[in-house]
Amino acid sequence: MVEVAAFPSRFRAAEERNRRLGRVLRYLGRVDEVDEALMDRLGRAFGRTDELGDRLAAAMRRRPTDPDRVTMAQLRTALTHGVAAVDDPPTALREFFAVVEQTPSWVDPELLDRGARAFRRFGRNAADVLLQLSLIGGYRFGGPPDLLVATGGLTGDGTRRRLAETQAWAVAVTTPGGLAPHAEGWRATLHVRVMHAMVNQALLGRWDVARWGLPINQADQAGTLGLFDGAALIGVRALGVPVSPEDSRAVMHLWKYVGWLMGVQPEWLVDDERERHRINYHVVLAQGAITEAGPRLAQDIVAVLRTLPHGRWKVERNLSMLSVFLGRRSMRELGLPWRPGWAFAMLWLVNTLRYRVLGRLPGGRDRLERSGAAVAQRILAEYYGSDERALAPLPD
Repeated sequence: MVEVAAFPSRFRAAEERNRRLGRVLRYLGRVDEVDEALMDRLGRAFGRTDELGDRLAAAMRRRPTDPDRVTMAQLRTALTHGVAAVDDPPTALREFFAVVEQTPSWVDPELLDRGARAFRRFGRNAADVLLQLSLIGGYRFGGPPDLLVATGGLTGDGTRRRLAETQAWAVAVTTPGGLAPHAEGWRATLHVRVMHAMVNQALLGRWDVARWGLPINQADQAGTLGLFDGAALIGVRALGVPVSPEDSRAVMHLWKYVGWLMGVQPEWLVDDERERHRINYHVVLAQGAITEAGPRLAQDIVAVLRTLPHGRWKVERNLSMLSVFLGRRSMRELGLPWRPGWAFAMLWLVNTLRYRVLGRLPGGRDRLERSGAAVAQRILAEYYGSDERALAPLPD
């Protein structure tokens, strides 16, 4: 495991600003005062990566003549058919799959499926929240956005493809049964994990560790996981979608397992939504200020929306919702125009009818689930513009 002892300079570098941005999280997490022990763990986590993934990535970078080298073909075979299907698997590959193929005892397959079905019922609301509050909202802090710019992810001409890949991954992991060993969501999550580890390997010596911490570190991984579970639940509720305590726990359990597969350390994996909000509040406090990477990434996404079918409508709709989610000051920081919240109000009315009236009729939940699945496929088709849908290949 790569580990750096010193806290990066971005740690708590904009705490006063970030207290303001985290007010909702502080309320929902019932945080009376900052947990300094938790802040210390977050500071140290900026200097820690995924040990298991690191060893596999290092083995994939060995010379072709090295018997311990792991090839792309071996990895693909192990992901699809299991490591037992690989002839004489190298040590790093065998060790990696010895862990990930053994589903933790705390995983409840029925609860995973319930979480997937609940997330699917959120429909376009989930896609909106993940794009606006989770992705663009995350650009208000330096570090991960600067890494995306440095590696070319979600910038320029590749933005549309990267958005499509992220959406495809989210669909795969929120499909009932998708996280069973060797199913599509399981494979996609491990693919992303290996890609992260290879990015860390590739940037060794070229990344400003003193400022940012390690490139893809445990603190940022914990924060990213919180954007997919806790922030998503906040966002869909804000749009008028009711979420029962049972569905909340199921969604949290789903993403807890996704986080485990992704290599997030156990201390950041939680089943309880309130605990996630508490952790997320401290993650926000731990961040630095916005950098020039944030506005660049946010504006690139808006530019992509403009190229999609009914692009002008999509841009105005998303700006309207972003203005409510993020507020005037954050919109100004990201270089995005503020818009009145008409789309937010419209969705509140639509979701009240869809979920609180029609959704409670006989068969209503099943209809919402089918509708959500259809919406997810339409979004994918718009992003890809074709039937060629796959995650980005692992870097050479």
